Formats: sequence, structure tokens, C-alpha cells
Amino acid sequence: MANRRKILSVVGTRPNMMKIAPIAAELARRPDEFEHVLVDTGQHYDREMSEIFLEELGVGEPDYSLGVGSGSHAQQTARVMERLEPVLLEAEPDVVLVPGDVNSTAAAALTASKLLLTVAHVEAGLRSFDRTLPEEINRIVADQLSRLLFIHSPEGWDNLIAEGVDEAWIHDVGNTMIDSLVAMRPRIEAAQAPEAHGLERGGYLVVTLHRHWVDGPFLGDAMTRLAEVAEQIPVVFPVHPRARAAMDAMGIEAGPERLKMLPPVGYIEFMSLVENSAGVLTDSGGIQEETTYLGIPCFTLRPNTERPVTLVEHGGTNRVLGANPERISEVPSLLAAAREVETKVPPRWDGKASERIVNVLTRHFLEERALAPAR
Repeated sequence: MANRRKILSVVGTRPNMMKIAPIAAELARRPDEFEHVLVDTGQHYDREMSEIFLEELGVGEPDYSLGVGSGSHAQQTARVMERLEPVLLEAEPDVVLVPGDVNSTAAAALTASKLLLTVAHVEAGLRSFDRTLPEEINRIVADQLSRLLFIHSPEGWDNLIAEGVDEAWIHDVGNTMIDSLVAMRPRIEAAQAPEAHGLERGGYLVVTLHRHWVDGPFLGDAMTRLAEVAEQIPVVFPVHPRARAAMDAMGIEAGPERLKMLPPVGYIEFMSLVENSAGVLTDSGGIQEETTYLGIPCFTLRPNTERPVTLVEHGGTNRVLGANPERISEVPSLLAAAREVETKVPPRWDGKASERIVNVLTRHFLEERALAPAR
């Protein structure tokens, strides 16, 4: 037990939690090798967007909760750095694991690297090549500061090599978000969320909107278009706290009966809605991957995607519509066309990515020990 290595993971949002949960489970299966410490920054401060995911994914309570809450990008990043530094000094981890591309990710990578700790980035190498998106900056920062870079799709390798990353540091492990989906699939299939909301399986559209552009007129235009779409196919919209605040500011209270606006829901309920839907309209990144794995048509309301492996032209189910609410009106006709498209699951999206990651960590520490000077 004396040779156990301490892995500290930093999460702050729903996708972060889904990416770390299966890694935490795999580390727990190897108690003689590893100790896992979980830090929740609280970037998603709404309970329905934070604690409920920790509970449902079986991660348990975090060892440290930083409670950074909302704020500007600079405020969130600064709070994470300020509150995480004493945690890292106290915990003295061997590796700091940072997933995804949110403010917590970049802040944790920067804080750990300043303390000369080894940083490992889960979901490395993704690029939209659009630096107006804060997530793109976060990805670049995390990748440049990481010593272990875990990619889940082929373009990740190409992007990192183009940016000068040593190829020995890059590990093609698969997608840990899909690990969570595979592990929770029985509970998802048993959840019967469509029936709970009066929806017919395969006969409704799921919507998620939470990006920074929902704060302006975009959301009002989108709601108008969704109401029109709901006349053709029922729409279910679990409303993110950010979108809810924007709606409240604009006086948007509810839509027509066939546009069901729900409070945030847990992972199992949400994925039950997705798996049994006709399709999904989203501005999320991770949902593009989940729908590709499930074979569910996805329409991405963003100007681009950092996940080209999910696109229809690469065998996925995803079509990028652009950040244009007017295109929402096309979704019913696009749904009909999507049923004719053959899809495939990307390589290594098989539920075993976390096992591969922990195997890499084991090799990393063995190599580190072999290179250590003799005493």
C-alpha cells in the first residue's frame, strides 16, 4: 500500500462528471495501486446540474467542494485557481486529472502546472479552430500544460502533433463519456422517462440550449421556432439554469402544450429521453457523441463542432446547422431524411476507455520509477 499513487480529479460540470465517473470506478477497482481524490469546483452551482449527477453516476460525495458558482470567465477561473491551490498543496497528488474544456479544466491545469504537478487531460486534442469560443481556449491551455493527453478520436492526434505535442505523451484510449453511458444503460432503459412525460417513444424532439449566445435575442428567436416545430412534432426542453435566467429576463414563461419545458433533469432521465427520441437539437458538445453512439439524429445549433467524428459524413449522426435559430424550422424535414442515413460507432467507444486510461497511468508510474535515480 506504500506505493499507492494519488490521482486527483477536478470536475465542475455535468460533462466533467460523466467523463470522470468511470475513471473513478476503475481506480476504485485497483485499491492497492491508487487512491482517488475528487474535487468539485461547483462551476455548475445548481443542484440539479451538479450534485444529482454525482449521485446518479455513483461517484459519491467529492472530497473537496470549492463552491465557485457563477460569474464571468475571469471570475470563475480566478476563483478555481485561488481555491484549488491549497487543496493541491494539502493533497499532494501524483497526477491531476482534468477532463473536458470548461473554465475549471483550464484553471486546474494552470494551477497544477505552476505547482510542478503532472497534469493529465481527458478528451485532449479536440479543436473547433474558433477562438471566439471560450471552450477552445480552455482546450488549448489544458493540452499545452498536460504531460498525459488522452484522446478519443483520430483528429485529436493530428491536432496535437500539429501543435508540437510529443507523440509519446498522446494516448488513444476511447471515450469515457461513452463508458458512463454503457455502464448506466440498463438503468436508462428501465427509466421510462418518455412515458413519465406523456411522450410517445420515437415521436418527439429533445432540445438543449446553454451556450453564451442564449443570453441575447437568440433565445427568443429559438423559442419562437421551437413553438412552430412543436406543431409538427412534440418538443421536450429541459431548461438549463443559464437559459432559464435568460427566459426570465425576457419574460418567457412557457410555450405551447406540445413544447414541454422541464426543469433540469438527472443523467438517467435525460438519457432515457434522448435514447427514445426521434432526434436531438442541441448546442452541447457531449450530446453530439452520445447521440452518435445511440444512433439518434442530432442537429447542432452552433457555428462549428470540435467533434468531427460525430458528423454524418464521418459515419456519425450529427449535422451542424450553424448558430442560426431560423434553421430550427428545418428540423422536422431533416429528421425524415436522417432515418435513411447509415451510422457507425467510432473506434474504441466501447465502454473500456477508463480501463485503458488507468493502464496508461500504471505504465507511467512504472516508467517514472525506472527512470528515478538509485538511492
